[in-house]
Amino acid sequence: MTTTKWAIDPTHSEIQFKVKHLMISTVTGQFNQFEGNIEMEAEDFATAKGLFTADVNSISTNNEQRDTHLKNSDFFDVENHPQLIFETEKVENTDEEAYKVHGVLTMRGIRKNIVLDAEFGGITKDPWGNTRIGFSLSGKINRKDFGVSFGMFTETGGIALGEEVKLLANAQFVKQAIAEPATV
Repeated sequence: MTTTKWAIDPTHSEIQFKVKHLMISTVTGQFNQFEGNIEMEAEDFATAKGLFTADVNSISTNNEQRDTHLKNSDFFDVENHPQLIFETEKVENTDEEAYKVHGVLTMRGIRKNIVLDAEFGGITKDPWGNTRIGFSLSGKINRKDFGVSFGMFTETGGIALGEEVKLLANAQFVKQAIAEPATV
């Protein structure tokens, strides 16, 4: 069977996270440097296997002091764990353009199974003849499951930082050369 390979286009993709701050608002962060690829049989998304990595040092929450704190051992521990890794294990087609992406997220050296909801955005040719596909992905994790237990309380006893982290990605992939099966 023919294998189709796709590489993420980082200039037309974004990887974000959202977490409650003081339980009254949400702070958004993103990773500015990342790589990803997908391989599938022919062009059947249900057979897709993917690998995504993000450079944790590229984190940005639009606040330099907070970004520096997120990089230390209270949170991502960049010195010892410079990358986030997501490896796809299974893709389930739930309706015409929706999927459940099952995989393993590795953060701070801890590997956990997670499920992301994926919405197929479409397929098209760009002006240069490249075939492109787009997906929107979302999911949730508990930061404590990955060893991020930093916590503070407000003067009134409220929690300063939520445990649930929303994961969001808008990803555009470019089709690479198709690998034909070897002939004997």
